[in-house]
Amino acid sequence: MKRLILPAALLALLVAAAPAAAQTKLQGTVGPGFTITLTQNGKKVTTLKPGRYAITVDDKATMHNFVLQGPGVDKEITGLNYVGKKTATVTLKKGTYTYVCTPHPTMKGSFTVK
Repeated sequence: MKRLILPAALLALLVAAAPAAAQTKLQGTVGPGFTITLTQNGKKVTTLKPGRYAITVDDKATMHNFVLQGPGVDKEITGLNYVGKKTATVTLKKGTYTYVCTPHPTMKGSFTVK
């Protein structure tokens, strides 16, 4: 029995010390004109796998915002009167997501999580 205690304790320590799962990074932009984008490694996002994502948005105009909406997500990443970069972490589930500038609803894009 004593042989099982040491390996179990060691396993518990290793699991506790393991780093959290890496987040996939996405880049968003909004403005300065009437444009809004979401990319991954420089390519437009059209489909993603379920999981955790860190979205960094570069907001270039005070008249725009960047909002992500979809299954279980309704997140304003940057607000009106803000210029700069902000990062938000979201967990995406299967479904369709839309990113939009709410004051200018024609500024939008979408992607699917499969």
